Amino acid sequence: MKPLRLDGLDAFAAVVRAGGFRAAALQRGVSSSALSQAVAALEASLGLRLLHRTTRSLAPTEAGAALFDRLSPALEDIRAAVDGLNRLRDSPSGSLRINAPGPAADHVLCPLAFDFMRAHPGVQVEIISDAALVDIVSQGFDAGVRFGRQVAQDMVAVPIGPPLRYAIVASPAYLAGRDLPATPQDLARHDCIRRRFPKGGLVAWQFEKDGEAVGFEPQGRLTLGSAHQELQAALAGQGVAHLFEEYVRPHLDSGALVELLPEWSPRLPGWFLYYPSRRHPSGAMRAFLAHLRSTR
Repeated sequence: MKPLRLDGLDAFAAVVRAGGFRAAALQRGVSSSALSQAVAALEASLGLRLLHRTTRSLAPTEAGAALFDRLSPALEDIRAAVDGLNRLRDSPSGSLRINAPGPAADHVLCPLAFDFMRAHPGVQVEIISDAALVDIVSQGFDAGVRFGRQVAQDMVAVPIGPPLRYAIVASPAYLAGRDLPATPQDLARHDCIRRRFPKGGLVAWQFEKDGEAVGFEPQGRLTLGSAHQELQAALAGQGVAHLFEEYVRPHLDSGALVELLPEWSPRLPGWFLYYPSRRHPSGAMRAFLAHLRSTR
């Protein structure tokens, strides 16, 4: 077997994570042909095909999948070791990648990141809005954001925002001529705007009043994939929406939306930033954690 090059292994892992040469090349700022040549050289060194390639798809072979599973943690450890050199500098530098659902990115994470970047001009920040639960380590993220403490036990979770509250809202145009609901069950007579998770499940609506918890499966003609779309639909009079209060507060204040059943909407845990406990955070990540502590 010919000697292996680290850049070939890194290129192979990047292509598998991105699902193709073009996407990986865009993420890394290199050409697709450069990545293709690096992977081809790696396959030649190993004497094994690592990727199934067609004009429309790319997938790892059995050997490629086995290599990727072992390779990803090792590459992350190498990156962490290199990033650890940032401690030798007077100011943090490097990159910070965070995965977060849209509402968390819009209302909590982006404002924090903007203040952080003004204080640390040497750090590059990338925030990816994604409602799906992803493996932040294998996907190359320094951290993720999730609702409440719904994170794996091997992660460190840090609160980054106040408690949250869902609001049930509709526009005055939609409510005109309709009876207002007095209980969550009354929503069965309304056209509810549903939201579907990336993995296919529908968001259930949860209510609570005086210790009584009520679950509700919304029914309606419109199903969407994001909170932003749901808000636009509510403003357009398409039905009743179930959204974080942060999203709808300006529209409630302006009268563009009306809140329904406010006494049934309890306070909930807020957003948490989480990151792996098994490895040292990069210099940029350590600086961001320090920034979070200073804002509390």
